[in-house]
Amino acid sequence: MPGGKACPGAARLSEASGGAVPRDEEQDDEGDEDMRDGGVPFFINRGGLPVDEPTWERMWRHVSRCHPEGERIGLQIRGATDLPKVPIPSVPTFPAATPIQERLEAIQRYIRELQYNHTGTQFFEIKKSRPLTGLMDLAKEMTKEALPIKCLEAVILGIYLTNSMAGLERFPISFKTHFSGNFFRHIVLGVHCAGRFGALGISRRDDLMYKPLAFRTLGELVAEYEEAYRRCWHTLKKVKIGQYVSHDPHSVEQIEWKHSVLDVDKLDHEELRKELDRHTRDMRLKISKGTPSPSKDRKREGSVSSPQRSQSSPHRRNSRAERRPSGDKKPAEPKTMPDINGYQIRV
Repeated sequence: MPGGKACPGAARLSEASGGAVPRDEEQDDEGDEDMRDGGVPFFINRGGLPVDEPTWERMWRHVSRCHPEGERIGLQIRGATDLPKVPIPSVPTFPAATPIQERLEAIQRYIRELQYNHTGTQFFEIKKSRPLTGLMDLAKEMTKEALPIKCLEAVILGIYLTNSMAGLERFPISFKTHFSGNFFRHIVLGVHCAGRFGALGISRRDDLMYKPLAFRTLGELVAEYEEAYRRCWHTLKKVKIGQYVSHDPHSVEQIEWKHSVLDVDKLDHEELRKELDRHTRDMRLKISKGTPSPSKDRKREGSVSSPQRSQSSPHRRNSRAERRPSGDKKPAEPKTMPDINGYQIRV
């Protein structure tokens, strides 16, 4: 039972961290305990790579606190002289005629080969308010370092690896769930092509990441994740869905992470379906105003070079007033764009 395993560790780490109060989902304070994963703190490497000594030692202290074997496992690994060499996965490349579905499968295999990061320290700092061009530079660094990643890093990497796919649209899908008194957060990259939806991502659970391009509606895709959560005894509380992401790697736009905020507790099945259908129409409206994905002609003209800055993507960022927190009839109050550094889940 994956959820049950998290409880003893959560208790030990809450005690070790001095009973720190769980982080609110909209809070953006940056401190030593950068994020919380189901009430358990995990850290962000803010010093870049190579990892500096204080971050390195903090990571091992955290491992010794949460691992069942305590300090012994850290000493055993750090003192070993014959550890096997870790293979570096190759970034997938495709012939021009490769179908979209095969490309997505290859990208998902690559993401899984990087492996899920269980250390409790996220190696790449993802500032969600950064412009897309900066996040794409970070994704390129991920491919060079080939370190284990968490779910938010996988979303950024998925955007980077699908930028050249004409006709494929990408958008973030975030989940908030509840289990055993704690809240958990997770994020995947939704994909849409030829009238079908799917997703890319990484998780501790096989059924909470990749989904093939097989779902006729966004509602069917979200329902698939809800059922996966139910199988591990998590209750889905909220779903946040962003807008399509530009294919221009030089775009200075920010990713719109939560155009629609759906409170699952306040919506029945039919209301949830209608809200998801409405969001789908909103995304199509953005395409009608200016296509986010590269046209096939533009791809043939320069499959290697990126679009010029003058070919900037359409402005798809909406004001806070436009976003609809479903189930709550009050309009959202305007506020500044949060600088959230990650979503997390311990299932």
